Amino acid sequence: MAKINKKKIKISNALYTGKGDNGTTTLYHCNQQRISKSTNIIEALGSLDELNAYIGVVKVYSGIEQMKISLNTKKGISYVDILSDIQQTLFVIQAEVAGSDIKVDKNNLKKIEDIIRIISDILPPITSFTISGGSILSAELDFSRTLVRKSERRIVSVQEEGIRNIDIITISYLNRLSSLLFAMSRYSNHILSIKEEHPKYYK
Repeated sequence: MAKINKKKIKISNALYTGKGDNGTTTLYHCNQQRISKSTNIIEALGSLDELNAYIGVVKVYSGIEQMKISLNTKKGISYVDILSDIQQTLFVIQAEVAGSDIKVDKNNLKKIEDIIRIISDILPPITSFTISGGSILSAELDFSRTLVRKSERRIVSVQEEGIRNIDIITISYLNRLSSLLFAMSRYSNHILSIKEEHPKYYK
């Protein structure tokens, strides 16, 4: 996990300041220069915030279900631990998009790639699109996947407009994260012996 320089990221102790009542906000590196809340960079940050918050919901539910990925060891990999690590990394991405010099570490990318491989070795191969549902946890994970895709689109837009030079590892992480959440969604139904549903295209 990349280390955040807390001296560079100042958080107000106030629950509200009222300064954004006119539809503007600030980024911590901009010397208090105010920008519109409708700008693409604020939209990107907002989509990351939305994603992180919803993963928090999924994390709580996966904890109730005590869901984990089985390994040769008795312990396995807890969904709660996976999702907690994702939330921490998303804060790093938010900081980078906002202008911080901290970046996502390659080890974070490798970590989710390893989990995807583990799940892929357990599940049957994908032969068609799947319809979201089955278990609640599976559906929530699948919805989280769509939020990752939205965040990825917003951040790529910010990069293409030249507003930020986003590190390739960050883009790769988000691209891989949607695959991880989809894999976890499938695995959740697999553990509960819920058969996957596929679109029929009116055949």
